[in-house]
Amino acid sequence: MKKYLIPICLLLAASVSGQERMSPELLWSLKRVNGEGVSPNGKFVYYSTKTVDWKTEKSTIHHYKINLQDKSKKEWTTDGGKTNLQRYDKTWYANYDNILYESTDSGSTWKEIYNGLRDAENIWVSPNGKYVAFSEDVLINPTLGTDIYSDLPNTTAKVYTDLMYRHWDNWEDGKFSHIFVADIKEGTVKDIMAEEAYDCPQKPFGGAEDLTWSPDSKGFVYVCKKKAGKDYAVSTNTDLYYYNVAKGKTDNWTADMPGYDMSPLFSKDGRKLAWLSMGRDGYEADKNDIMIMDVESKRKQNLTAQWDGTVESFVWGAKDSRLYFNAPFEGTVQLFEVEAPDRETINHPINMITKGKWDINGILGQAGEYIIVSRCDMNHSSEIYAVKPKYGDMFELSHENDKTYQKVSMSQTTLRSINTADGATLHAWVIYPPDFDPKKKYPTLLYCQGGPQSALSQFYSVRWNFQLMAAQGYIIIAPNRRGMPGWGVKWNEAISKDWGGLPMQDYLAAIDDICKEPYVDKNRLGCVGASYGGYSVFMLAGIHNNRFKSFIAHDGLFDLKSWYGTTEELWFANWDIGGAYWKSPQPMSYEKYNPINFVNKWTAPIMIVQGGLDYRVPIEQGLEAFQAARLHNVKAKLLYLPNENHWVLHAQNGIAWQREFFKWLDETLK
Repeated sequence: MKKYLIPICLLLAASVSGQERMSPELLWSLKRVNGEGVSPNGKFVYYSTKTVDWKTEKSTIHHYKINLQDKSKKEWTTDGGKTNLQRYDKTWYANYDNILYESTDSGSTWKEIYNGLRDAENIWVSPNGKYVAFSEDVLINPTLGTDIYSDLPNTTAKVYTDLMYRHWDNWEDGKFSHIFVADIKEGTVKDIMAEEAYDCPQKPFGGAEDLTWSPDSKGFVYVCKKKAGKDYAVSTNTDLYYYNVAKGKTDNWTADMPGYDMSPLFSKDGRKLAWLSMGRDGYEADKNDIMIMDVESKRKQNLTAQWDGTVESFVWGAKDSRLYFNAPFEGTVQLFEVEAPDRETINHPINMITKGKWDINGILGQAGEYIIVSRCDMNHSSEIYAVKPKYGDMFELSHENDKTYQKVSMSQTTLRSINTADGATLHAWVIYPPDFDPKKKYPTLLYCQGGPQSALSQFYSVRWNFQLMAAQGYIIIAPNRRGMPGWGVKWNEAISKDWGGLPMQDYLAAIDDICKEPYVDKNRLGCVGASYGGYSVFMLAGIHNNRFKSFIAHDGLFDLKSWYGTTEELWFANWDIGGAYWKSPQPMSYEKYNPINFVNKWTAPIMIVQGGLDYRVPIEQGLEAFQAARLHNVKAKLLYLPNENHWVLHAQNGIAWQREFFKWLDETLK
C-alpha cells in the first residue's frame, strides 16, 4: 500500500510560521475577496473585499483596481454609492437607487440615462448602450391570502395546489422573476416572459450568469426551466432561450438537450455561443461539459465529451479561439484550456495549465498575457492571482489577508493513499495541527463531505474550516470517497443509489488507515459532517463498531422516507435514492441505507445541528435524530438555528456554531 509520507522536519517546521492559532473570531474577521473582472483593454483587474464585523454583523465592502503593468493597487469607487455593473471598451454603466448611469471616462463622472429600473434585481446593459435588460418579480399566481382576499389584510394563509410550494429557504409567494427589456432612449419597457409562471434567473442561486447579450446587441440568451409544480420538482432540464429584441420573438436553442444548460457566453465576435451542459434530465450532479454552438448554423459541439472530468466554470480567451475553465483534479481544483474550433472536429485536446496544492475557484478573464483567477487553499482564503497560461506560473495580485496570515501558524496538509475493502484506491487529505509533534498522540476527526457529489479539495470556508479545526489540536482526515469529482466520472457516479454502501466502507477504511500511525489516539476519534456528510455521520453512528467516541451531524438526512416527503428538489431524491418509498419494488436505500433503521446501535455521544429555514433537509430530520438519541439514552446535544437555512450565514450564529462544535469535542473526546 502506497502512502504519501511527510518528512518529520517539514511537519515540525510548520509551527514556526506564526505565533497565533486560527480562532472562530479571527476566521470571521478575514477579508473576503471577490473578483469582479478585467478591463476590456486588459490593463486592469477589478476586485472587491467584504469585511464582516462579527460583533455587529455589519459588513463593509471596498472596491479596488490593479494596474497589471506596475502591479499598483488603487481603491476604486463610484460617486454617490453607485454599483458598477458592466464595463465595455469606452462606456461603463452603474446603478443606484433604481437609476442607470453611464460613464465615458472610466468612472470619473456619471450621467443619468434611465430611471425605470424600479425593483430590478439583475441588470444587463446591451453592448451598444441602446437597451437594458433587467429581472424583476411579477405576481403571476396569487398564493398568499392577502393577494387572494383583499378584505383580509391580516391573514397569514398560503394556498397551494402543486409542488415546489417552498424552495431552499423560502415559501413560494406566487411571484416569478421575469426578464424585462427597456429601450433606454425611447423609455419603452416589455416583459418578455409575459404571463409565464417561470423564473429567470433560476432560483435559488441564479444570477447575472443566467443572461448574456449578443455582441451586436440584437438580442440575448437567457436560462430558464419552463416547467411548474410537480414537473419542475422532478426535472433538471433548463434551456437556453434567445430573445430577438427587434422581432420580440423567443427561440429555444437547446430544445434537443434534456439536462442542465447554464452560464451562456457569446464569443467576442458573436459567432459562437458557449455554455455548460449536463446530459441527463433529473441528474443534478451529472458530468458538466462545455458546449459551443455556431450561431448561424446552430451546429453544436461538445468540447469536453471525451475528457474524464467535470467543469465548474469557464471564460472565453481573448481571441475567441480557446476557452479557459476550472475543474476538480485529484483533491484540488485546477485551471485548464481547450480550443474552440470554427469547424466541427471529434478530438478536442485539453491542457491542464496549473498544478499545485490549491483550488482555482474562479476565473475572471484574460488580461493581456495573463489569465486572472481566484485561488485559495486549506490555509488561506481566496485572493486574486495572475497566471501565465503557457507555463502555469502565477503570482498574487491582491494580498488582502497577508498581514493576518503572517501572524497565524499554518497546518501541513498531505494527500494520503489508502486501499479500500473492495481493492480500490482511496485518496484522503490529512490536516495536521500547526505545532504537530509526531512523538505525541492527537485526537483525530473523520470529516464527511456533503454534496454528495461535490469536490473535497483545497477549499477554504468560514464554517467547515480545516485550518480552524487543526488549530484546536485535532488531526483531520478528509477522504475523497466515492461520489466526488476530480477522480474520474466513474468514481464520481459510484455513489448514486449506494449512499450507505461503498462510501461508508471508504470512510471506515480511511479512519482505520490513519489509526495505524503512532501519533493518532485511537481512543479519541470523532466523526463530523453536514448534509450528505450529516447523513454519513448518522449512518456511521450505527455501523462503526465502537471506532468513534463522538459524532457531530449538521443538517443531515436521518429518515429517507420522511425526507422524500418533505424535501423540495425531488429530482435529487429520485436519482440518488431510486425514487419514492411507495414504489414496487421499493428502492433498497429505504431499508438498507436508512440511518433511522440503525438507531438501536447508537451508543456514542452525538451533537445534532439543524437550521430552521432548511427546506432541502427539513427540520424534522434533526429533531427526529435528537429525539431518537435521547430515547435510546445516548448523550446528545441539539443546536437549533431558527434563522439559518442549509448553511450558517450569520456571523454570530457561525461563531456560536464553532464554539459549540469545539465545546462538544472537548467534552466528549477527553
